[in-house]
Amino acid sequence: MTSSTPARPPGRPRSGINDVVFAATLSTVHELGYARATVERIAAATGIAKTTIYRRWPTKGTLIVDCLLDAFGPVPLEGDSRAEIMSSAIRWIAGKIGEPGVGDAFAGVFSDAVSDPGLREVLSSRLQDPYRLALQDALGEPEHRILFLIDVVVGTLLHRMGMTGEPMVDDDVDALVEMVLPFFH
Repeated sequence: MTSSTPARPPGRPRSGINDVVFAATLSTVHELGYARATVERIAAATGIAKTTIYRRWPTKGTLIVDCLLDAFGPVPLEGDSRAEIMSSAIRWIAGKIGEPGVGDAFAGVFSDAVSDPGLREVLSSRLQDPYRLALQDALGEPEHRILFLIDVVVGTLLHRMGMTGEPMVDDDVDALVEMVLPFFH
């Protein structure tokens, strides 16, 4: 009797690899720090061959960018007014940066991009641009003002992470929101 079901291709099934790699990436970054979280260590944590990871993500930076995109998801642009939308966006990014491994991965990949033009382009086109465009559409602001908003908010959040090793507490996020909102009225 022959089976009409095609044989599974050899090797590990591909479904779920991204989820496993992204979870291991954030966990490894959280445990070891960004610099020590190598693709080899991430591969070891997943049980997936590092060659498989490198086929999907040719560099640690591209892996981290995709991991961050997965961790962030779409920006929630909640609220009826511009102030409510901006406040929700600022609180959302502050919350995401406070998640285990996310803030360290975010700060580390930005640091690497300073000396890597290719990674800078990946960060701009794949991470910053979609969020910038969503904010531009929601707020009706020109690109340069949204880029300034991103610089101020993300720069402040990353600076705090770098100086204290901890994300901003809620009271400080409230103060950041209060400082930024008047610029957009």
